[in-house]
Amino acid sequence: MKLPALPRALGFARAGGTPIAAALTALALAGLTATACAPQTSDGKASADEKTGTLRVWLFQEVDNTPKKQIVDAAVAAFEKRHEGAEVEVEYIPVETRAQRVKAAFNDPKSAPDVIEYGNTDTAGYVKDGGLADISAEFGAWDEAKDTDPTAKSSVTVGGRIYGAPLFVGVRALYYRTDVFKDLGLTAPKTQDELISTAKKIHKERPELYGMAVGGANTYGAMPFLWANGGELATQDGGAYRGAVNSEAARKGITSYTSLFGDDNCPAAKCAQMGGNATVTAFASGKAAMVIGGDFVRAAVDAGAVKGKYAVVPLPGLTPGSIAPAFAGGNNIGVMKSSSHRTLAVDLMKSLTGKETQGKLFDAMGFLPTFTDVRTRAAEKEPFVKPFIDTLGAGTKFVPASPGWGQIDASLVLPTMFQEIVSGRKDVKAASDDAAKKMDAAFAAAG
Repeated sequence: MKLPALPRALGFARAGGTPIAAALTALALAGLTATACAPQTSDGKASADEKTGTLRVWLFQEVDNTPKKQIVDAAVAAFEKRHEGAEVEVEYIPVETRAQRVKAAFNDPKSAPDVIEYGNTDTAGYVKDGGLADISAEFGAWDEAKDTDPTAKSSVTVGGRIYGAPLFVGVRALYYRTDVFKDLGLTAPKTQDELISTAKKIHKERPELYGMAVGGANTYGAMPFLWANGGELATQDGGAYRGAVNSEAARKGITSYTSLFGDDNCPAAKCAQMGGNATVTAFASGKAAMVIGGDFVRAAVDAGAVKGKYAVVPLPGLTPGSIAPAFAGGNNIGVMKSSSHRTLAVDLMKSLTGKETQGKLFDAMGFLPTFTDVRTRAAEKEPFVKPFIDTLGAGTKFVPASPGWGQIDASLVLPTMFQEIVSGRKDVKAASDDAAKKMDAAFAAAG
């Protein structure tokens, strides 16, 4: 059975391990300062703030874009009704070709947008280049903003300033086969050690199955193991980041995750190259009994052989009842610093990311709201999302707020580290030391 393509977006809420956000960042940084729709000051900021005219908006195109377009159209219509003389043109950028489109558009001032959707891991890079407008004052005065989830808010924050509004958040939890667990007399694992032993027990009893599908290129599925053990990707000292994947705590988490690769669960020869999408596909097609997957892959799972045969629980931490910290992925919407319609653009941003719109996006597409009160109502309507909301409530983590992260991601620093370990080319100490050095170089180069 051919499964539908898994949804993708920047920020790794949905990208499943493909380092495409960084490519977009690099291209944007190359040409962003050249864009404008009106005369600009020397710092790239438009000198005009027009209250009428056309606003250009770039949003990401979804696998099924119809529901998103309907919701956006309604928000735009309400905006245009409030602002006589203002019109909005929305362009949906294909995810797979967005890097080329962004490069071409940012080199052509006439096509530069006023409002843009971007991945939350891109924030620091866009800010460093001066491409996003600082909307701290407007965000602080926005009544709805007080209910924004702190982690989501941190994804639009650089140096204590706000550069956009969160649109949705995505986290991962543990999908498991209820039929397999019932047949083998197993219960959902309550600790990471129990997760690993359960995966190996399943594979021993059912050798045709991966006990748990894991991938050497599934960076965002691996991070909860590192974080649960007290490790960090990087530490900050005096404003400068340094790689921390070679700390003793981080190495414990890396050792735990890489122990799932082998003939007793997921053979390295087959699993070392798998990213997040590939592991979910293995689960959905019935080849694995467990997988770490996001709320955003439910449609793909339900289109496979395991529909009606699985459940979801938070990924366990080290102790019974604890939840491992998950990566808080997602997308944001920001205002371009070069926009000649700043006031209108900020109001449009609020319309596109406000509580009403986020509620509709959840109902139609399952996007988890970034407002805590809207998310609570969503969980009451749809029990499926409870494990993900519980994960968010337990505390999530984010990547370092440095433009250097884009280079680290694009250079596959962490996948290379995992693959070196599971292939036996390097031990955990050597591989993590090398990864930390590469991270240090990227952070230093980014400034």
